[in-house]
Amino acid sequence: MPMRAGHEPVRVVLVGTGIRGEIYGHWIDEHPDRAEVVAVAEPHPARQRIAAERHRLPTSAIFQDWRELVGRPRFADAVVITTQDAQHVEPAVAFAEAGYAVLLEKPIAPTEEECRRVVDAVTRNKVPFGVCHVLRYTPYTRMLRTLLDEGRIGEIVNVDHIEPVGFAHYAHSYVRGNWRREQTSAPMLLAKSCHDLDWLRHIVGRPVRAISSFGSLSYFVPGNRPDAAADRCTDCVLQDSCAYSATRIYGEHLAAGDLAWPLSVLTPHPTEESVAAALRTGPYGRCVWACDNDVVDRQVVALEFDGGATATFTMTAFSTSRPRVTHIFGTMGEIFCDGSIIRVTDFRTRETRTIDATAPATDDPLLSGHSGGDAGLMNDFITAVATWDDRWIADTAAEAMAAHELVFAAERARRERRVVRLD
Repeated sequence: MPMRAGHEPVRVVLVGTGIRGEIYGHWIDEHPDRAEVVAVAEPHPARQRIAAERHRLPTSAIFQDWRELVGRPRFADAVVITTQDAQHVEPAVAFAEAGYAVLLEKPIAPTEEECRRVVDAVTRNKVPFGVCHVLRYTPYTRMLRTLLDEGRIGEIVNVDHIEPVGFAHYAHSYVRGNWRREQTSAPMLLAKSCHDLDWLRHIVGRPVRAISSFGSLSYFVPGNRPDAAADRCTDCVLQDSCAYSATRIYGEHLAAGDLAWPLSVLTPHPTEESVAAALRTGPYGRCVWACDNDVVDRQVVALEFDGGATATFTMTAFSTSRPRVTHIFGTMGEIFCDGSIIRVTDFRTRETRTIDATAPATDDPLLSGHSGGDAGLMNDFITAVATWDDRWIADTAAEAMAAHELVFAAERARRERRVVRLD
């Protein structure tokens, strides 16, 4: 265990200061009595400067490469790794070997073998380890788990869980953005929805015995490109009417004064001029039918749990952006929830009760992410590091690994068009 005197704040290193790194770093800044950022590893010069200013760090605490940092004698308690998916394994293993507690953005890694390398490293070195399966940490998940444990709807028979990604979000991240290709990132189910399968395991509370899946990329392909469409939205005669027009999508955020995500992905300092320049020259200005994307735009997963309960999970690009929706069917009742409202119907009493499990209100969007899950995750991880007790972490290394194994099994089922058994 790192030597920490009394109740000193947990010392944290950020590896990666993109959107996710910014969110977790912001939580730390808002809780200076509990944690502090003491160093940053980030290759992007503009993000280095922003991080140095935001966390009040000297130039000696800013590193371009995490290898420069991990090679020094340990001077922090924990590391938060939010690099791109394919760049998770090396830093996670290296920091675990150096004795740091590790919080790793999901997914653990793009392949099953690499996931096992990370889990083996943190287990062998006995360091607190968390994966950012933020859905476990929301107020409504905790309330839902309590209701189920109390037997409010009897035994779970079936669960229907839907992730409406949102047409604009999908176009931004999975057609134009960093997660558009399996080879450079991961399959869509792993990159976007591994925590949904983890959440279903958590809610049902039993191991999965069999899994099948169907999904494909069928819409965001060159064959669906309108005849009049240009390669770039800035040059396109359809830019004011196309649903996926980059000038429309990002222009709406500018007009609303919303300069955080996704605009901050295009440029560190979003203005009309900087966003326009990014759309003229960068990947986010491309026509959605003229990109090099290959991840699926819809997928369905069917699961059979130990004891016979079943569940379906649907991920779709073709929706407005809104919270996930879940319907849980039990022998003595049913529950409907949407990330904030939980509606419980008891077959025995014929009564329906509505519970508001909305995360505490805040004007700070960085503290309300994932319906309060981001804040809940950071609260529990920092507590685990302060006490050097990973029982505070809702998703253990073994649990996270089991969820990733489900994803890899689902992908085998989808590609081979078969049922994969896990027992």
